[in-house]
Amino acid sequence: MGYRLNKIYTRTGDDGQTGLSDGRRVNKSHPRIEAIGALDEVNSQLGLLLADLQEHLTRTPKLQEVIEVLAPCQHRLFDMGGELSMPEYQALQGSEITRIEQVIDQWNICVGPLKEFILPGGSRLVAQTHICRSSTRNAERRCQALHSSEALRPELLGYINRLSDLLFVAARLIAQYQGCNEIHWQAAEKPF
Repeated sequence: MGYRLNKIYTRTGDDGQTGLSDGRRVNKSHPRIEAIGALDEVNSQLGLLLADLQEHLTRTPKLQEVIEVLAPCQHRLFDMGGELSMPEYQALQGSEITRIEQVIDQWNICVGPLKEFILPGGSRLVAQTHICRSSTRNAERRCQALHSSEALRPELLGYINRLSDLLFVAARLIAQYQGCNEIHWQAAEKPF
């Protein structure tokens, strides 16, 4: 494989525009670029989570299961960004949504029914997983905003929606594997 980039800076974006893979120039605030940037942010947060999970493996070997499920998601997020940059390119398959749904169903059995609203926290890993989840929801909103003006494939919209669900259940599973309590939301006392 040849070089993907041989020069990192081009100065072509200094005027507030950037290039898509099909050669079009768009504003950096264009909904398509906003969506690509949000996906990149999720991917970065997910990379941090995966690194943190790796560091905890010696104490909690069961976390390997979470790593094996989430690591491919980084690649699929990159695929999504590629599709948004090159609308004719279609890399993300519906089978990825099915894979995520099957994992959610399996993990949900392990963690049991949700009886209370859960707040991010309990451990650094759990909190980072929730950061990934909330970043994913933001990316989903950006993709939906783009979709309202330029139709996106259903696979893209379904995948990003399911990924946030997966991360929610992953946070619960990580808490269980670490033996830490989930933090349940406590409603404010009602004024007299």
